[in-house]
Amino acid sequence: MIAQLLFFLLAVTAIAAALGMLIARNPVSSALWLVLNLFCIAGLYLTLQASFLGVIQVLIYAGAIMVLFLFVIMLLNLEALPHPRQIDWGKVLAFVVTMIVLAQLVYVVALGLDVLPTFVATTEQAAVTGSAQALGRELLTRYIMPLQVIGILLLAATIGAVMLAKRRFI
Repeated sequence: MIAQLLFFLLAVTAIAAALGMLIARNPVSSALWLVLNLFCIAGLYLTLQASFLGVIQVLIYAGAIMVLFLFVIMLLNLEALPHPRQIDWGKVLAFVVTMIVLAQLVYVVALGLDVLPTFVATTEQAAVTGSAQALGRELLTRYIMPLQVIGILLLAATIGAVMLAKRRFI
């Protein structure tokens, strides 16, 4: 019972932090909201008994990548976004209703084509497949090419951000 309560508390906090990240006017505040979101996701992994993924979530994303994001934000010297004149709530409501109808349509089509996943993992199966050994084996055998491509894209993004920052100060 406590694990379920903790799961829902972390899920609600993660959603609130994601909304805070989107609404924040200051880029540094937005990045800090994202850090809170990443910690909540790590907590969700821990409640699902995927401890390795939870620890890696904190070390890699909340640690290394967010430090990189903060350095890029500070290098680019971004200022707070201007305050919008007025939000058109009709358009916001239309967008939300459209997304709900689209999600229902996709669900009905997937149900009709029988492409919805039916496999439900037990706790023991989740613990085995979420272990460091199983994850490492999958990453370094089946997914080695996407892993390398992601590394190259992150390197290119970092170099691009530094070049933009240098060009601004010259």
